[in-house]
This record gives sequence, structure tokens and C-alpha cells, in this order.
Amino acid sequence: MKTVIQRVTSASVTVDGEVIGSIGNGLLVLLGVEQNDTKAECEKLAEKIARMRIFSDENDKTNLSVNDIHGDLLVISQFTLCADCSHGNRPSFINAGEPSLAEELYEHFKLCCREKIEGSVESGSFGADMKVSLTNDGPFTIVLECRNGKIL
Repeated sequence: MKTVIQRVTSASVTVDGEVIGSIGNGLLVLLGVEQNDTKAECEKLAEKIARMRIFSDENDKTNLSVNDIHGDLLVISQFTLCADCSHGNRPSFINAGEPSLAEELYEHFKLCCREKIEGSVESGSFGADMKVSLTNDGPFTIVLECRNGKIL
């Protein structure tokens, strides 16, 4: 399971011209589900994201978590994070989880985030053509992966 986490001052997702999810200060989380991913990895990543100290304190040190700042999450499913670009010029998505597995784990990940994040947890629409807008704060972007129960 792969995530790209961006610290934002605002983010939103639009489907068919309608905003379906929007947050202020917090984190935009792009989630890519791979073939062998499990619910346990969703839980591990949600816990890590909730505790990551990537927001500035009063001394401008990154000592605060999303919960410490009463921030929100916007979670977007993004199978393209699972792309294999090692051969040729066209990415292969052979490692991406089958849609039924990916949607199940995406829903479970959102549930885990709602249990761990004190602010609101908004989301995109699985499988939809989404337009994501954000104001990256910093910029501050982190890539986290979870394989076999370990955060990488």
C-alpha cells in the first residue's frame, strides 16, 4: 500500500463539476492499493498518519500532528501510485489491486482514519474521474508505504 501525504492549507475534490470533498488546514492523502495489501496495512498507515509530527509549533519546529492542530484529512484513491515504470515508456499497473479489493481497502482505510483523526475526514469517489485541487503548505510532501505490516 502506498500513500502520498501532502500538508495543505486547503484541498478539494470535484467529480462532474461538483465538489464532493473539501478541507481546510490538514492533510491530503493519496492512497494506492496493491495486490497483496490487507486491512492491517490500512490500520497501520492510518495510525502513522494521525501521529506524524509534520505541522509547525510556536517555535516553527515540526512537532505537531494533524490532531494537535485540529486539522482535517482528504483521502483520494489513486491506483496510479502503483505504476511500474521500469520497462518501456508506458506505465504498467499490474501491481495495482483488483478494483473490488482496492475499493474495499479504500473504504476500510477511510474508516480507520475516521477512528484516528479528530477532525473531519473527507474523500473522493472510488473509480471516478476526479479533479483534485490543493494548496500545498511548505511544500511538505511525504511518501509512506506499508508492506507486510511495516511502514517504509
